[in-house]
Amino acid sequence: MRLSFAAALLTLSSLAAAQTPSGPRLLVLSKSEHTLAIVNPATLKVEARIPSGDDPHEVAASSDGRTAYISNYGFGQFHTITVVDLLAAKQSRAIDLTPLRGPHGLFFADGKLWFTAEVNKVIGRYDPASGKVDFILGTGQNRTHMLYVFPGTRRIVTANVNSGTLLILDRVDMAAAPPPPPGAMPTPPPAPPGYPQGAILPPGGDWFPVVVPVGSRGEGFDVSPDGKEAWVANAGDGTVSIVDLAAKKVSATLNTSTKSANRLKFTPDGKHVLISMLSQPDLVVLDTATHKEIKRIPIGRGAAGVLMQPDGARAYVSCTPDSYVAVIDLNSLEVVGRIAAGNPDGLAWAVIP
Repeated sequence: MRLSFAAALLTLSSLAAAQTPSGPRLLVLSKSEHTLAIVNPATLKVEARIPSGDDPHEVAASSDGRTAYISNYGFGQFHTITVVDLLAAKQSRAIDLTPLRGPHGLFFADGKLWFTAEVNKVIGRYDPASGKVDFILGTGQNRTHMLYVFPGTRRIVTANVNSGTLLILDRVDMAAAPPPPPGAMPTPPPAPPGYPQGAILPPGGDWFPVVVPVGSRGEGFDVSPDGKEAWVANAGDGTVSIVDLAAKKVSATLNTSTKSANRLKFTPDGKHVLISMLSQPDLVVLDTATHKEIKRIPIGRGAAGVLMQPDGARAYVSCTPDSYVAVIDLNSLEVVGRIAAGNPDGLAWAVIP
């Protein structure tokens, strides 16, 4: 009997381990159910549903695949980011951002979580190691919504919906002083632009902003894989603004007839851009070389979040009014599957160890 009981426990433990999500996984937020779903991309089946906190809008995974962070937005009503342990498939805690309110856009880079807080018009940074918000930077723009952080965190780009702008922030550090000639006194390092000679920059350098006007209600945006351009979908006038990130100005404006645009994403190879629209039945596909529309993919009654599979095989689109995520084959540009997810919005990719 003891051996049978031990064998039964071993079997149950093995089943539990087998059911714990691991490997590449799609993370899907449900606004109506207040959950985060962990989806197996091979089977398109939901393996776990975890409480997400109030009004979940965006989700980002840590680089090691162990943790997911969820912004509890509420149009400024809420002030938390919910933390999910992906290995245990359970909510671990909530980060209280008070006095920052309305967290929305999330981006995990260089071991830290970057976020926007709309009410306060700021970008913040949370350090998981210390458990504290260790950096806050004002934007001076209305509804700082989504953000993109470059590798090395030397450049940040944000879309500011109500201001109709794209903000480019570049970090500048104090330049190193040239070595003095033998026997000479050392000279102070050259000051960065805009600083008097001998000025000392704050720890971590300083940030230099450039505000680029785009179209009406520019919200969904993405940076091209080569880092040279940002494309902004303007929900108010149905255009796309292409911003040259070196020149820091709009290089082209495309009339794409995409009013109510919500998200815009580059395919991993940079050849196409996909645009979702909240109140339109199609996903718009643009050719990045010609700037021309090549297809409209029927997906439902409207859509929000768009996520690219890292290998470029598929895209996932949150069809919020229809309560499913549409799976798009990026070779055929056709819908090849659906994932049941109540009122889905934010999406992320995680490789769970």
